[in-house]
Amino acid sequence: SLPPTHYTHKIQFTIFSLRLEKKFSKFRFRSVSVEDSISTMYGFEALTFNIHSGYLEAIVRGHRSGLLTAADYNNLCQCETLDDIKMHLSATEYGPYLQNEPSPLHTTTIVEKCTVKLVDEFNHMLCQATEPLSTFLEYIRYGHMIDNVVLIVTGTLHERDVQELLEKCHPLGMFDSIASLAVAQNMRELYRLVLVDTPLAPYFSECITSEDLDDMNIEIMRNTLYKAYLEDFYRFCQKLGGATAEIMSDLLSFEADRRAVNITINSIGTELTRDDRRKLYSNFGLLYPYGHEELAICEDIDQVRGVMEKYPPYQSIFSKLSYGESQMLDKAFYEEEVKRLCLSFEQQFHYGVFFSYIRLREQEIRNLMWISECVSQNQKTRVHDSVVFIF
Repeated sequence: SLPPTHYTHKIQFTIFSLRLEKKFSKFRFRSVSVEDSISTMYGFEALTFNIHSGYLEAIVRGHRSGLLTAADYNNLCQCETLDDIKMHLSATEYGPYLQNEPSPLHTTTIVEKCTVKLVDEFNHMLCQATEPLSTFLEYIRYGHMIDNVVLIVTGTLHERDVQELLEKCHPLGMFDSIASLAVAQNMRELYRLVLVDTPLAPYFSECITSEDLDDMNIEIMRNTLYKAYLEDFYRFCQKLGGATAEIMSDLLSFEADRRAVNITINSIGTELTRDDRRKLYSNFGLLYPYGHEELAICEDIDQVRGVMEKYPPYQSIFSKLSYGESQMLDKAFYEEEVKRLCLSFEQQFHYGVFFSYIRLREQEIRNLMWISECVSQNQKTRVHDSVVFIF
């Protein structure tokens, strides 16, 4: 038999439950679709994310664990020949891609095979992806498409062989009609003949400002394309909402700010006016809009430094440089970018990990290219100048 207090507590709980049910029966809850909840309320991605993208997120996190570590880089930096580099890489995920390459090796061969691995992984993810992840992955390719278009146009302007140019194009940025770019003689014809049928058409239509193609106009075309691309990618991520919007906003804003700094430094002493320079800056980011106004009137690297030091996230970058120096600026930006990319893996249920992994793998390939060049040219004292450690 149970003590009387047990029955008393049971009766009290039953009465409380009935009162609670009666109280909440007065409310009428409005039905909200899952898609609306995901796009408007942070944190609800966990409800449905794994249904469509859980497998690919697991895949990309597995690929991340295969990135080279600091110990790997230390061993690579001690190699005496490119065959030594190949032998060390044989114990990594690059091993199957390099195992059948005969000696003597070349730096271009190592970079090419490492890029093939990246492309294979990306294509696998793209084939398995559903909307909106598939569109997100396509946006990652657009940057390489822009680089390939500029490469083809520049090479054609200098009468280079088309096949040679196509071999130098990045595999992630290839599209069906890219070879036809060589027949165009000016920007308007380039748009009319080819790019109207490519994903870059909406961006390229904003670049038709001159009938003549020269090196200055090509650089303006490149930066205008990147501006339109970054702004479009930023808007797309904002529409996705949730953790993807938050993380990608930070990564894309950093990319936009870095491009603004590089445009400013590279245009110092050129014919580019302040207004033209300002038009090439993206309309978002930490520097937008007041930092852009100050950068547009900078006339040397120290003035750029003064502008950037007003923004705390960029103070640490410029603190690594001495006054008047800009040679190590790219490495400082790459180091900061790698930190942000790695931090994106600390959170789940977002698409930012796919963007971060591709960027980290590209940085790894740049590291391998630099190490291989230093080894092949017997410049091992400079091997640490441009290597950016990821872990």
